[in-house]
Amino acid sequence: MRCPKCTSIDDKVIDSRISKEGSSIRRRRECLECGHRFTTTEFIVREGIVVIKRDGRREDFDREKLIRSVRAACQKRPVDAEQLGMLVEDVVDALEAQYDTDIPSRAIGDAVMSRLRKIDEVAYVRFASVYKEFRDVSEFMLEINALDKKPGASA
Repeated sequence: MRCPKCTSIDDKVIDSRISKEGSSIRRRRECLECGHRFTTTEFIVREGIVVIKRDGRREDFDREKLIRSVRAACQKRPVDAEQLGMLVEDVVDALEAQYDTDIPSRAIGDAVMSRLRKIDEVAYVRFASVYKEFRDVSEFMLEINALDKKPGASA
């Protein structure tokens, strides 16, 4: 693995942790050249997963696109990168268990929203506003009011 600081390829693994689902490994590394410490994550390569969009179009699943959308919803919120990574990995694992290779975009959005709601309600409303295509403030208010009524809502 190339060091992000000095670009040396000589490093050692200090610590390895397997995700709860067992589908990724997080490794803490130290560059033997400059001593810089950095983290890498290894994922199972998932090939052949296709997302079926609302309009019927089909496109290859893009993990980075999912991460970007969740990261955008969590911008300037107290949600760390590890939580985001775990959320995305959890969503992908759950969807793969439920579907074969064709996953409806609606299922992805619903899975993200259910997990994001537990992590940060503001990020949840931000994500929902894009996913559900809110047209005006009243739709925001309906979603916010629904947060208080659903089981598991924070007090």
